[in-house]
Amino acid sequence: MQAESIHTTITAFKHKLASPLTKQKIQVLQINLGKRCNLACTHCHVEAGPKRIEELSPQVCEQLIALIHQFPQIKIVDLTGGAPEMNYGFKPLVEAAVATEKQVIVRSNLTIYFEDGFGDLPEYFAKHQIRVVASLPCYLADNVDKMRGNGVFDNSIKALQWLNQLGYGKHPDLILDLVYNPQLPTSDKFALTPQQAKLEQDYKAFLQSNFAIVFNNLFTITNIPVGRTKFYLERKKLYAPYLQFLESNFNPSTVENLMCRDQLSIDYLGNVYDCDFNQMMNLPATTGDGEPVTVSKLLRYGSLDLITNVETAAYCYGCTAGSGSSCGGALTPEAG
Repeated sequence: MQAESIHTTITAFKHKLASPLTKQKIQVLQINLGKRCNLACTHCHVEAGPKRIEELSPQVCEQLIALIHQFPQIKIVDLTGGAPEMNYGFKPLVEAAVATEKQVIVRSNLTIYFEDGFGDLPEYFAKHQIRVVASLPCYLADNVDKMRGNGVFDNSIKALQWLNQLGYGKHPDLILDLVYNPQLPTSDKFALTPQQAKLEQDYKAFLQSNFAIVFNNLFTITNIPVGRTKFYLERKKLYAPYLQFLESNFNPSTVENLMCRDQLSIDYLGNVYDCDFNQMMNLPATTGDGEPVTVSKLLRYGSLDLITNVETAAYCYGCTAGSGSSCGGALTPEAG
């Protein structure tokens, strides 16, 4: 499955490193609850959408709750999807994490609050002091609707105002972060993700002056050539050139802070990966003896730290180009 074996002009990512990419002590569980979503965004690496039905099972949900209770080293439970709120197990996992005093992150598309049966979510988030990381790939309506669907920008603005009214972005325990994704390239004139601190200032000024919206942090995330992004680039015959561009901008100072090093990415079947991108490309995390890691195996061995080295592929250049990219945004703010 490793993309670099297909493109001989791309240096294998592991050969770019001075030493193997090793795991550190696990502190983050990022759980992908399933592929059900009310949107079908053009850049979605999960390929989620309204027609997808894959989601967490009760059995795997119970195992994850056991994992959350068993390991105090877990500091963050990061819930994603799809729209995580639509998939089985969302609230039980939130409440298990809150009960064990772990920070809960929900990666929300904002528009889910306006779907039937989900109107209680903003108040639920505030009650449990869930950190909301919300997708808003641009502060201009046309760009957002082009990537995510007609009307998504207007609903996103209403949702952000709703969260603000509940204290998000204002109260220190109610954190609201936004995520920027660049538009997909239409030619081989590629560009790195804009400098995060400067773009955050632009977002804050525009949203405050036009909509009286406030938020905490902006995370800039590079489009990783996985899922729908990969299919798009292949159709445009830009896949290999894009990988070459990312490799040419490899920044070794990002490696120490890569999110894959202290997190486990878990899918709705209970399989364990180093990151969400490896999950989508079916590149499982393995033990030192090459055995795939699962939630049941973590429970059986009584350890979260069964993985020695991170599995890598050519798309890892997306997380290490320029200022770097992660679920928490840029990795080296000083880089341009």
